[in-house]
Amino acid sequence: MLELGANTAPQGDLIKEGSDATFIEDVVEASKTVPVIVDFWAPWCGPCKTLGPALEKAVTAAKGAVKMVKIDVDQHQGYAGQLRVQSIPTVYAFWQGQPVDGFQGAVPGSQIEEFVKKLAAMGGGADEGLEAAVEEAYNVLEEGDIGSATEIFQAVLGEEPENTKAYAGLVSCYIAAEKLDEAEAVLNGAPEPISQSAELDAVRAQIALARQAENAGPVAELTAAVEANPADHQARFDLANALAAHGHTQEAVDQLLEIFRRDREWNDGAAKTQLFQIFDALKPNDPVVLSGRRKLSSMIFA
Repeated sequence: MLELGANTAPQGDLIKEGSDATFIEDVVEASKTVPVIVDFWAPWCGPCKTLGPALEKAVTAAKGAVKMVKIDVDQHQGYAGQLRVQSIPTVYAFWQGQPVDGFQGAVPGSQIEEFVKKLAAMGGGADEGLEAAVEEAYNVLEEGDIGSATEIFQAVLGEEPENTKAYAGLVSCYIAAEKLDEAEAVLNGAPEPISQSAELDAVRAQIALARQAENAGPVAELTAAVEANPADHQARFDLANALAAHGHTQEAVDQLLEIFRRDREWNDGAAKTQLFQIFDALKPNDPVVLSGRRKLSSMIFA
C-alpha cells in the first residue's frame, strides 16, 4: 500500500526510480543526450513529499526536454555519499555526464519551474530545439542572470559552433558583465563563416560604445556643461556616450541628433557616425532606431 503523498515516480522513461546500480546508465550516460534531474529523497522526509511531485509536474510539462531520476537514500547511499548529499531533499542536475546545477530543501514552485526551464534550455529543449534554447538564454540574460545565460549559450555552441545568435549572445554576456577584453577576445575568435554576420556586427558596435563610455564622464557633470554652453559639441557628444552607457539610448540619440542639427560636419561628422554605431548596436526594428533614422533622414534631405 502506497503512503499518501509519498515520493513515487510515474512509470516510464521520463521519470523513474533509480539506484546505485543503475546510476551510471540512468543519469551519467542518459545526460549525454538530455539533461537529467536527480532527486535524492527518503520516505520519512516531509519536505520531499512536497518537492517530489512539484518536480515531477515541471519535468512532465517540459515534454521530454529533461528527465528525472529519484534516488531513495535509505536504500541507495553510494552516489549520495559521492555527491556529498548531507540533507534531503537534495536535487542535482546532470548534463553531458557532469553535475551542472542543484539545490537543497523544498523551494517555491516558481523556482522549480525556472530550474527545469533553464536546464531544458541548456540541453537544447526537445521539440523546440536550439532556437528555443537561444531565446531562453536571451530572456535569462535580460533578467540579469549572466551566469546562467552564459552556460546556455555555451551549451548551444557546443552543439552548433556556428550558431550566430548564440555566439552573439555569449559576447553580450561578457559585455553585460563589463568584461570588455573578454568580450572582444570571444568576438575575435568567431568562426569565419559567421564573423561578419549582422548579429556579430551588433555586438561589435556594443563593445565600441562601451569602450567610448568608459571615458565619457559623469552624466550630471556633462549635462551641466551642455546646459551652460549648448554650443559645446564635445560635451554634448560625451554626454550622449554617457547616456548610452547607462541605458538611456533614446536620450543619447537625441543629443547626437542635436549636434548634427547644429553642425553636421563637426569633428568630421562624428555625430552621424556615432548615431549609426548606436543603430547598429540595436535591433533593426527597435523604436529608437526607427525614430532616429527617420529624424536623421529628414535633417539630411531638408
